[in-house]
Amino acid sequence: MHKVIFDTDPGVDDAMALLFLHRHPDIDLLGVTTVFGNVGVDLTTRNAQFLHREWEIPAPIARGAEKTMDPLRTDDRAASVVHGADGLGNIGVPETIDWPLDPRPAYQFIIDTVREHPGEVTLIAVGRMTNLALAVKADPDFVGLVKEVIVMGGAFDVNGNVTPAAEANIHGDPEAADLIFITPWQVTIVGLDVTMKTIMSADYLAGMVAAGDKSVKLLSDLSQYYIEFYRSRAGLDGMAVHDSTACVYLVRPDLFTVRGGPVRVVCGGIADGETIQAPETGRKFIGSPWDGQPSQFVLTGVQAEKVLDVIRAAIVEGR
Repeated sequence: MHKVIFDTDPGVDDAMALLFLHRHPDIDLLGVTTVFGNVGVDLTTRNAQFLHREWEIPAPIARGAEKTMDPLRTDDRAASVVHGADGLGNIGVPETIDWPLDPRPAYQFIIDTVREHPGEVTLIAVGRMTNLALAVKADPDFVGLVKEVIVMGGAFDVNGNVTPAAEANIHGDPEAADLIFITPWQVTIVGLDVTMKTIMSADYLAGMVAAGDKSVKLLSDLSQYYIEFYRSRAGLDGMAVHDSTACVYLVRPDLFTVRGGPVRVVCGGIADGETIQAPETGRKFIGSPWDGQPSQFVLTGVQAEKVLDVIRAAIVEGR
């Protein structure tokens, strides 16, 4: 059984990933931590509460960071054009949701939960990595107790999606992401190299609705705005399932091609937020910021149709 803390900024694709983690039989969802990103943290937290209530998810929710780790940095790339002004496709989420929140800040919830289950917890972060970075800064020793870290973010052999250089989650807090990648724990980075190849068509989602329950219908309803964004902006008949792809890696790593090597993030300048991996073998670069940093995993290939089937099986059939 995979014990997971899900760090998220719901977000349409976050919602699908949350339902996947809740329903997959081999995953024990220990908690959900929220962060600013697709919308502000007040809305991402409310959205998490809404989804927990509607989908009867018992895992606790802890509210997280509302701004970047560097107080002088601002994240001005609003994602409402992608996810809707409410973050969930403008489906009309109530302003307040009667669902409890853990009293601890997200970073402390992460630390405490990992310490309760040493060596067992996987952190899956699919938004800005601010909460994880705050946890590392607050308690560096807890790092050695984390089983692994899986993040959705970055672009290595392809362009970014907010600038030619940078993907949104990394660009939103580059300093936090860089700290996560140079911390001595195992990180797997699920970036645009694979998520933009993993497209769920509108027809595929409709088939899930036909075979599923009311939870799948809600998932489809909140995804329509997102699908229309991809249709109008990218000419796709469907949506990239970024965050769910990262979650599938946890249970089916065999569906991906992995490349090792240290990863650094450009912090500032024209390439702000760019993720760059140094080669693990072959040419060496002496005297660079990659020297002596831990080797991390970057996903470069994906069996996309099989990933979609794993998502469907968990969400629709609970297997």
